[in-house]
This record gives sequence, C-alpha cells and structure tokens, in this order.
Amino acid sequence: MVTIKDIAKLAGVSPSTVSRVVSNHPRISAETSRKVKKIMEELGYHPNVMAKSLVSKTTHTIGIMLPRPAEELFRNDFFGELLRGIVTQSTRMGYDVLLTTATSEQDELGAISRLVRGRRVDGIVLLSSRRDDPLIAYLNEEKFPFVLIGRSEAYADVLMVDNNNVQASYDATKHLIAQGHERIGFVSGPPNLILSHDRLKGYEKALAEAGLEKRSEWIVEGEFLQESGFRAMSLFMSLPERPTALVVIDDNVAFGVLRGLAELGYRVPEDISVVSFNNIPLAELATPPLSSIDIGTYQLGYTAVQSLLRLVQGEPIHQNPIVIPHRLVVRESSINPALKRS
Repeated sequence: MVTIKDIAKLAGVSPSTVSRVVSNHPRISAETSRKVKKIMEELGYHPNVMAKSLVSKTTHTIGIMLPRPAEELFRNDFFGELLRGIVTQSTRMGYDVLLTTATSEQDELGAISRLVRGRRVDGIVLLSSRRDDPLIAYLNEEKFPFVLIGRSEAYADVLMVDNNNVQASYDATKHLIAQGHERIGFVSGPPNLILSHDRLKGYEKALAEAGLEKRSEWIVEGEFLQESGFRAMSLFMSLPERPTALVVIDDNVAFGVLRGLAELGYRVPEDISVVSFNNIPLAELATPPLSSIDIGTYQLGYTAVQSLLRLVQGEPIHQNPIVIPHRLVVRESSINPALKRS
C-alpha cells in the first residue's frame, strides 16, 4: 500500500509537506503542490479522509445554512448564483459543502447545534441576516467559525461579507429621480431581514434629498417571489394616485411586477418604470429588459468562503465587513419619461 512517506521520498519533500498538499495548505507553493499531486495520481494514492479528520480534528467541510423555506430559495436565481460562488471557492480550497435547512426557527437552531457540537463542519456560512438572529447569537457564543453574507446589527465583530445596500438602493432611486419621476414606489422584502431595512432606508434617503413625498401606500412588503411582485401591482394600480416608477427589492419579484402590469394592461416603461436588484442573467431577457443593480452575487459567495477559510486556518482578517461593490445596469425598463412622449 502506498503511504505518505513513499510519496514524500519520490517528490523529494518531507512527509509533512505531502500532508499539507493533501490539506491544500495555503503556504505550499503551486509548483510543489503540482509535483506532489502528480506523483499521488501516478501511484493511485488516495488519502484516508476519515483518518485524517480524526488526527487533524478537521473535516474539510463547510456548512451552509439555507434560509427558510428552502423551496422558495431554489425558485430564485439569486441564490443559485450565490451558491455557485460558494461551491467554486470551496472546491478550489479542497473543501466539501454540506447544505442544511429547517422549517422553523427552533429547527434551525437544532440543525446548527448538531453541526457545531458534532464537529461535522469546520465553519458555517449564513446566507442572510435577520434582526435579532438567534443563529448569529448562538454561533458567536460558541465561538465557532462562521461568516455572514449580510450585515449584523447586534454583533459588529462577526465576519461579514455584504454590499452597501443603503447606497445601492439610494443609487437605484436617484436614477429614477434623474429620469424625471416624482412618484416612486418601493416593493420590499420580508421586514425581519436587514437587507429589506437597508434598501428601504436608501430609497427613503434619496426621496428626502430630492424633496419628494414618501407615502406609506407606495411601500409594499412581501417575499422574494414572483407572486409578491404580482400582488403588489394589484394594490399599486388600484390606488387613486399611483406611482410612475418602482424600486423593486429583487429581480425575481420584479418579474412578477412585470407580469402583473402586463395583465392589468400597463406598459413598461411607457406607463411605469422599474428598477430592481441582483442583475441575474434573466434580467436582460425580460420584456422589457430590466434595469437592475448588479451586486456581484457570485463574488459575494466566493469571497465569503475565502474569508471563512482564512478564519478557520487562523489567518488574520484585515477587513471586516468586506463590502462587495455594486453598479447600476440601465436597460429599457427605466427610460426617461421625455423619451416616452416622443
């Protein structure tokens, strides 16, 4: 049977170097790693992962806590792109990914507790942040490595990877104001999510700076589902004075907005303009193509894993929170009202 010592002898390195190559240690040079892995492949050597885990007390697995309900998550392309970034970087660093979900807050805590106390993973990625989030409180108390994709209000020292969502929503709203709109509505997400709070805050800030009225009937909360956008249009378009433009919290919700407006006989952008968030690939295929804030979704997932594994390996974290930049992609759904009249 081929052993680590055999590999080390042929590669001209120490057995500990071979072990570091197997565990994808960041301090091993790419040249040494390639040489050792080539010899391992030629000899048909496969490391005993279970034995390695017992010795090193690591699993080379990270846990992903999916937001509930999980069935809604898989209907939204944003989370697919986020997971793609997570899985890509995990694989590159030699880590497996374990997905877990639950149907209630208590079940979520139970699932996280089993991962932590059973030492089934080396670190955990939380895909969203809620106000007074018990998962963040638990992981922080246990001092277990985790990264939050989002922002925590209660714990400023936890590892966070996020966008500046206040500024992103401010930019989306300012774009509509610059197009000449004065009656701008907001289709929000669940009120317990910090993301919803921050994007609403950016929308309100832009209106206030422009001296425009914020009206409660022009703000609707919902889930990150097309159905939420569809229902919001039934409400908005029945108002005596309706908005002429909308900021929508998520592209998936915006697709429901477009469908609802079409069924009610309104045209986008001729009757109402729309700007959304995430810039998923389907946004430019919508009818009309959807103006959207690109938040670097893939980069959010990729960077979250990169940062988490630095934490797991005891490396210093030089920046926290890590803020992924955003940009507005303007398409046909938010053209200038002057162009509509021409």
